[in-house]
Amino acid sequence: MRYTSLDQFVTQNRAGLARGPIAIVLVEDDVEVDTTLRHHLQTGFAHVLALMPASFDLPRDLQETVHRIDYEASLEGATEKAVNTIIDAAPGQWIFYCYNAEYLFYPFCETRVISEMLAFHTEERRDAMLTYIIDLYSDNLDVHPDAVSLERAHLDRSGYYALARPDMEKEGHPKERQLDFYGGLRWRYEEHVPAARRKIDRIALFRAKAGLRLRADHTFSDEEYNTYACPWHHNITATVCSFRTAKALKSNPGSKYDIETFTWHNSAPFEWHSRQLLDLGLMEPGQWF
Repeated sequence: MRYTSLDQFVTQNRAGLARGPIAIVLVEDDVEVDTTLRHHLQTGFAHVLALMPASFDLPRDLQETVHRIDYEASLEGATEKAVNTIIDAAPGQWIFYCYNAEYLFYPFCETRVISEMLAFHTEERRDAMLTYIIDLYSDNLDVHPDAVSLERAHLDRSGYYALARPDMEKEGHPKERQLDFYGGLRWRYEEHVPAARRKIDRIALFRAKAGLRLRADHTFSDEEYNTYACPWHHNITATVCSFRTAKALKSNPGSKYDIETFTWHNSAPFEWHSRQLLDLGLMEPGQWF
């Protein structure tokens, strides 16, 4: 069904949002919109919300299976506004958010639906899950000038690192169980990426509650949501495999002509399978086997 505004959707579906998990896909352009939506439908989300410009079209099968909401996702602050609106409308539900041409992968996702993983994560008394944004890019920019190709997708198999996240309220001390993660295209082409946008960590999976707010830097107002693990052992982490940075670097006039190829000696074809991400250490199963 199509809605002309986010407010209309929330008003008409408040009862339906009592069942989760919920996926929010913020559509910034017309690249791989249908594959993004189908991927998250297949992952097992109870509701998939497509927040997209009114001028965009959707295939008929997706018109019947996703909630299509007219929305300008590319505007400043649009992400926080959308996510926070759904938080208020669906307290207690698990929510995931991403952009078009981004794909959620979690341990064993080929055989286990998202609700199974979140049930285990909930049993571990966790209300949020750290995800790493793993950049995808085509290995041939002559054939794919926007850097997007599902068949020729590559990723960096190394070059990722973490730094302590400073606590502004405790000068000289880092925040407990919080790190800033870097790597991928934002690290290799950092001269073209504003410092505030170089991190690759995002709390993309979380459980809504009253008063919770997503901030502009992809962190939450509740600091425990921003932690990578509980105090007593490692928890599950997931990845969001994303063409978003590659698209931006090849569409921005300041970087478009400086980049002839994204491939380097640490590039590897993306296998579209969680096993590859686990083997590369880009996510971990924690205590979930």
